[in-house]
Amino acid sequence: MGIVLNQSIRNGLTTVVGFGIGAINTLFLFTHLLEKEYFSLVTYLIAVANLLWPFIAFGIHNTLIKFFTGYRDKEEQDRFLSMMLVVPGVLATILSILCILFKEPILSYFENDNTIIKPYVWTILILGLSTAYFEIFFAWSKVKLRSVFGNILKEIFVRLCTALLLLLVYFKMITIHQFIYALVGVYVLRLFIMMGYALTLHPIKFTVALPQNYLNVGKYSTLILIAGSVASLLIDLDKVMIERLWFFESVAEYSLAAYIASVIVIPSRAMHQITYPLTAQLLNDKNFVGLKQLYKQSSINLFTISGLLFILIICNVQELYRIIPNEYQLYLWVTIWISFSKLFDNLLGNNNAILYNSPYYRLVLKTGVLMAVLAGVLNYICIPLYGIDGAGFATFTAISVYNGIKLWIVYWKYRMHPFDKKTWLVLMIVTSLSFGFFYWNFDFNPIINIGLKSIVIGIFYLIIIFKLKISNDINLLIKKIPRGA
Repeated sequence: MGIVLNQSIRNGLTTVVGFGIGAINTLFLFTHLLEKEYFSLVTYLIAVANLLWPFIAFGIHNTLIKFFTGYRDKEEQDRFLSMMLVVPGVLATILSILCILFKEPILSYFENDNTIIKPYVWTILILGLSTAYFEIFFAWSKVKLRSVFGNILKEIFVRLCTALLLLLVYFKMITIHQFIYALVGVYVLRLFIMMGYALTLHPIKFTVALPQNYLNVGKYSTLILIAGSVASLLIDLDKVMIERLWFFESVAEYSLAAYIASVIVIPSRAMHQITYPLTAQLLNDKNFVGLKQLYKQSSINLFTISGLLFILIICNVQELYRIIPNEYQLYLWVTIWISFSKLFDNLLGNNNAILYNSPYYRLVLKTGVLMAVLAGVLNYICIPLYGIDGAGFATFTAISVYNGIKLWIVYWKYRMHPFDKKTWLVLMIVTSLSFGFFYWNFDFNPIINIGLKSIVIGIFYLIIIFKLKISNDINLLIKKIPRGA
């Protein structure tokens, strides 16, 4: 776990900084500097782009990680990487032609409702294409076990540029329309920076020849396309359906509650940057002993860290809404449902990496399609009945069922699971502290209240985790804190 822990810490710090900037953007700048409908507009455009880009990427970012380590010959590597670059470009071209041919039906979709979206529909394709190729070149750097720079671009760069652009709007140096166009430009710029970095790590001699196992590569990419689409649907489908089934301005309110809960993904996003290629290598080498160890360690580490974040969010969310404009209503249950789903994601450890790099990924993909349908049906039923709370519940239910099935598949095929008695200890600690601190508040300014309460919870939680020796990796980190290491 040495290299995993080392790069995970650096990725973790990067992700924390990124989410910190994102929190400032979401909780303060967007809510205070933009009208709610424009906050909803930006959220909607990015959400739809997130549903689109997996189709353009065609699973290439996962395919690259799975197959690259299997090529020992430079010529075969160049053929493989060339194929990885061409396929998304072809798909993007086809998609662009279709958008031109069906321009009128697409625009008429927004003719009567939410016409504010209509002038910016074209930006969705640019955002999707830029994100797709960014993820491909990010994966390119991951196979060289260099994920930190890409993580900085992913977690910090866009959020920092967004903050600067919002300040320019505030000082009336640019209009809201220019802000949206400039934000699209930021995504394009991020792509080119990532591309330049990836090519310095592993230069390519472009060739039109295909790798020897191109059929297997193509088959895997096709199936992973489904997986990526399912993952995006489970994350962003709710926002898109709120626009259609509820009130457009509610997209901003839902996004706000969901973003607060999404902080829980920080540890998993940091660790997965390095565990994914390592898992692929362990499977390629058939090192199942090492795989089982990585599975359990990644699970307990992620569950322990995300457990603390879960407690902090649940116990502070009401105070947090005291510093947000009153026009944004607190949807406590949305935050709770989404927080639960993110906590469950962390509990899985490197489960996704095992499945998507194994021969059994087809089972996950078939299940994923059913879960995407389930998410759509649940949102369609719950949003008209329960509004934004219904969207949160629908997302939680679909993700929980999907995660449960993925856990079962790994156990069924490899006879391994990530749980032990320490898992249940962490669950008991998280549950007890969540209930214990939820109703306890200092009678101070909400910011001071959040700060003091978080310090008390953090110290209490870490002492318990340390004394019970839940995780050797986390205990080593805690021991280094007094020395400033």
